[in-house]
Amino acid sequence: MPHYHAVVWLDHAEAHVMHFTSEDVEQFTAHASGRHPHLHHKRGSVGAGHQAGEPHYYDRIAALLAGAGEILVVGPGNAKLELVRHLDRHQPELGAKVLGVETVDHPTDAQLVAHARKYFLAKDRMLGHVK
Repeated sequence: MPHYHAVVWLDHAEAHVMHFTSEDVEQFTAHASGRHPHLHHKRGSVGAGHQAGEPHYYDRIAALLAGAGEILVVGPGNAKLELVRHLDRHQPELGAKVLGVETVDHPTDAQLVAHARKYFLAKDRMLGHVK
């Protein structure tokens, strides 16, 4: 059975991608390069104190999301928004499949899938796809 839904939890260092159905889960992981995921500026310096994501990292995540019909993107910081912007710019057909973006701290993989299943069930009910 093909996996229609996918969820990705990511920060600037690591991404957990899950393709799932109501009975099955397929898990993948992507890692950023060896750079330290946090960048802090000294007081009075220019910049927001956040390291921008690396395009190759977001390309690896996009490759893992390929084939998904609907995608939920979650994570604790700005990386989730950077991924969505990257998809919109470089892979708009995949970016169009992102139905939601949520702030989620650091769940276990099982908690992540449970959250995504609940999210998509509620979304389907709201759209009238499930009675």
